Amino acid sequence: MNPPETLQRITRLAPLAEIVARLNDAAAPVAARNVEPVAAVGSILAADAMAAKDVPASACALRDGWAVASERVIDAGPYAPAPLDPAPIWVEASQPMPSGTDAVLPVDAVAMTRTGAEVHAAAAPGEGVMVVGADIANGTVLRRAGQVLRPSDVAVLAAAGIRSVSVRSPRVKIFSVTVPTRSREDTLSPLIARAVEAEGCIAQVAQASTLEAALTDRASDIVIGIGSTGTGKRDAAVKTLARVGKVELHGFGITPGETAAFGTVDGRAVLLLPGRLDAALAAFLIVGSQLLARCSGKTEFSAGVLLPLTKKVTSTVGLAEFVPVRRAGSGIEPLGSGILSLQSFAQADGWVLVPPESEGMAASAVVEMRAFP
Repeated sequence: MNPPETLQRITRLAPLAEIVARLNDAAAPVAARNVEPVAAVGSILAADAMAAKDVPASACALRDGWAVASERVIDAGPYAPAPLDPAPIWVEASQPMPSGTDAVLPVDAVAMTRTGAEVHAAAAPGEGVMVVGADIANGTVLRRAGQVLRPSDVAVLAAAGIRSVSVRSPRVKIFSVTVPTRSREDTLSPLIARAVEAEGCIAQVAQASTLEAALTDRASDIVIGIGSTGTGKRDAAVKTLARVGKVELHGFGITPGETAAFGTVDGRAVLLLPGRLDAALAAFLIVGSQLLARCSGKTEFSAGVLLPLTKKVTSTVGLAEFVPVRRAGSGIEPLGSGILSLQSFAQADGWVLVPPESEGMAASAVVEMRAFP
């Protein structure tokens, strides 16, 4: 008996390059918003963060010591101490330099006697002093648009007088199609939510009752559905997307993850992931991360670790392949390909991507191991 005509059909597997091109055409960066730097940690900057003042604003001591005018102690030394009257002024690190001084001598360079102060070391102009703008010059670009704002950046921006930054933080609604969202059986929504947040976006695990409700809820910029993307009798996620929006592609040239789909609803991007962990995670990391980068304007990407393979990896030409790997001595070994076991994920230290134009990678080939979410 032939399968019903209403089944979801995959007529072709789109090459990865085509997927990315179609994705970039259909999705666009979300609107930027201004927030305090501390609230923007992990978000993607929509505009350069530029220093609003010089730091320090005036010359200050770089160390604890004695503030002096260098020209007055130019000939001072341990065997020819130079008397100073009035006595030098003691300063703490970061304090403004007193008027008429341009150097800071260490504590043991000055001796206080009954007759006055004696200097036992010479000082060059600017020694022990931080000049205006030495830490941060006014107008300097501290972080560029497209970069992630890190926790360490917040302190720098505060010192530079920056009170708000412009960021793009796409709101990503995540909906489990085949098992109730937030139920004990829903193991994938929390995983994808963490992966979304790692990309600088805001994850919203949907409370909607149906995929259609999640797709048509305008309180999000991107919708990620999980499950029901195959050709089974109960699979209907792609048909639902076609009914309420537009299916751009159904069938990705990646493995695992071939049944994934991409489309739009009312101008919002939709990514439909397969229901198996291996396929869902592979499709998200290979394609979903690029969708989020497109919508957030992200231009800075974390580099993986370059390591040699201890065993060869075989692959099918035309498919981009996701391969979990684990460390083995000074290199890494593949833990499987195609349909991947759950234990391979638990044992893996990362993953590598076999390009679609490759038949595989030879043992000893140096490859980039990327991190799991």
